[in-house]
Amino acid sequence: MASLKERGTVAGLKAYHWIEFRLGLVKPLSEAAQHPTPADNASWWYVFGSAATVLLMLQVVTGILLALVYAPTANSAWTSLNVLNHNIPLGWYIRAVHGWGSNFMVAVVLIHMVQVFMFGSYKFPRELTWMVGVGLLLLTLGMAFTGQVMRFDQDAYWGLGIGASIASRVPFIGAPLVHLILGGPILGGPTLARFFTLHVFVIPGLLLAGVGVHVFMVLRHGVSEWPMPGRIVRKSTYVREYHELTEKTGIPFVPDAAWKDAVFAAAILFTVMAFAFFFGPFGPNGQPDPTIIQTAPKPDFIFLWIYAVLAFLPPAIETPTMLVVPVVGIAALLLLPIFASEGERHWSRRPVAVLTVSVIAVTLGIFTRLGTYTPWSPIMDAWTSDAVPPAYLHNRTPLEREGAIVLQNKQCRNCHELDGVGGLRGPELDSVATRLTENELIRQVLQGGGNMPAYGDALNPSETKALVSFLMTLRGKNLQPAVDASQTIVHDTQFHLPEPASSPQPRHGP
Repeated sequence: MASLKERGTVAGLKAYHWIEFRLGLVKPLSEAAQHPTPADNASWWYVFGSAATVLLMLQVVTGILLALVYAPTANSAWTSLNVLNHNIPLGWYIRAVHGWGSNFMVAVVLIHMVQVFMFGSYKFPRELTWMVGVGLLLLTLGMAFTGQVMRFDQDAYWGLGIGASIASRVPFIGAPLVHLILGGPILGGPTLARFFTLHVFVIPGLLLAGVGVHVFMVLRHGVSEWPMPGRIVRKSTYVREYHELTEKTGIPFVPDAAWKDAVFAAAILFTVMAFAFFFGPFGPNGQPDPTIIQTAPKPDFIFLWIYAVLAFLPPAIETPTMLVVPVVGIAALLLLPIFASEGERHWSRRPVAVLTVSVIAVTLGIFTRLGTYTPWSPIMDAWTSDAVPPAYLHNRTPLEREGAIVLQNKQCRNCHELDGVGGLRGPELDSVATRLTENELIRQVLQGGGNMPAYGDALNPSETKALVSFLMTLRGKNLQPAVDASQTIVHDTQFHLPEPASSPQPRHGP
């Protein structure tokens, strides 16, 4: 008579065969795991891709746990994170693991990309594998940035404001793009909801799909062999040579090569957990408040170099640099395997590649270091208790004088200089109406831009109208007001424009 253990084993085998017959998953997975790879590939240099995948799984698991408590609303996000930090058992640790896991994932993906580049593994027939990898790197950076926004603290608020300002400079579509990003003209509840959707659903979904495609192509073309000096990649002979090498020296990936991947991934996970335990979670810092202008927001460590670059760029080349350099850089990465699909793979035979990686690494290191202490903008030295100079109130309408009161009450002079007194964070206001039209002033006040946050949620319509009416009187030494050039051209084709009447101006302008 069969024992209970034997009957259990038989039942288990029957269940396994029943499921496997219908799904057919075990056999293809087993074949994929045991796919042959050249013996030289059992190296510690080939472990970063697997480690990045394991870190992605860690982010998914910890992200799901955090989403059970996190409230993606402007009024509750900051509070819910503090609840996780202080009221939920091990909530702070899960947040810390998620935060540090994000940083480690970006670092591992970057190292993996550098290793693939230095080994020439982007060459034929793995061009598309490299391109998908570039997309995965961008998605990983997107996950890190949207994750910082989820904290919705003072750093996140101002950092997102700077990001929106950069987006607003895109020609033709800048304003619609900002509206799409923020869910409206200002930072608020819709903004957080959109970034929550990106961070929890859209980007992880694309990452998981991209990783699946990436792994499929790795299995299809095999892991690139260890580069050897003088071993040239030629499209006409590479596939045959790779298969001959695999048949001659091939070993099954599992277990002969995979054990190093497993050990390294475990070491990375242990390191993430140790960092989380000893250093804790990231923020949240102070609650987001656009009226607190004495602030020096800092992005997360991986974005500090961007922070420093923006601080040091001369204003004249700031916009072209922000719009052109990223596009050129991404295009260069994507087109690299198209224009360099053949030739040497060993780094000793590719001095330009070694020099490129060295220069980029040193540059990023320097700017990251500078970003730890670089001021975000000029230090302010303003006295908001000083009244608006009387000369700026002479011959003003009641509405314009009301705007001067709004200017004072909202502490605009903490950032902007007026009659030589005020902050240096923003441009002076004495001649602001000669630089911006009325519509542009309204848009700047409501939506922000540059270093200026959006004040649409801090001003009611009557205050906005009064403030802009007062600002329109600030034209320096009787200078002509700013006009919309496109509208001027339209009107000039129809009739001659009269000279604009000059309004009374302050006697003590700059």
